[in-house]
Amino acid sequence: MTSIGDSFAWPFQDPAWPGKILIQGPIALIPIIGWIATSGWLLITIDHYRAGRKELAPYGFHLQRGIWIFLVYLIYPIAFALPGAVISGLGGATDIDALQGLGALVNFVLRLLLFFLAPAITIFTYRNGISGGFDLNGIWTMSSSSPSISVLAGLMILVSGLISVGGAFLRGVGLIFTVPHGFAIGAGVVTRYEKAAGTPSLPAQPGTAG
Repeated sequence: MTSIGDSFAWPFQDPAWPGKILIQGPIALIPIIGWIATSGWLLITIDHYRAGRKELAPYGFHLQRGIWIFLVYLIYPIAFALPGAVISGLGGATDIDALQGLGALVNFVLRLLLFFLAPAITIFTYRNGISGGFDLNGIWTMSSSSPSISVLAGLMILVSGLISVGGAFLRGVGLIFTVPHGFAIGAGVVTRYEKAAGTPSLPAQPGTAG
């Protein structure tokens, strides 16, 4: 994946970025509705990046576009957290420290695996909606076919997530900027990942665009 650092600068190549980010920011902070809307904003930004336009999505409540990827990323973390939680719970119930330690280790490993899969999960959801988001065979095939690229892209998504929540250290006010900026970085990372992974840049399927 060449020049992946460009993904961090892409949002600022849109002359209208201040207005788009500073208005989408407060929307993103609205529980549930705002999170869905900003998930849609992410996918529309991917539309633009894949078309070769360094333009952020227009700000707004992109609910129809964002609902499926929001649900996908709601379900995956819960599913990946369950095995470790069950093992740790058994350890707590039986006072077996080794089981609690094993549960923590399983949880850590599965979190890393989720970041490894995240770029492909996003692309499959982008292309085919919720059914694509749970196409486990296709997601694993894409991720494992170029493991080094998947690891790098997953790390960059982790960084974009840290940027998103970084505004909380400024008494929360900074979240208005950092949340949409982090989403925009993620859009750039996923766009580059799709090309670097050597998969066809298929359009979003009918019903996933908005």
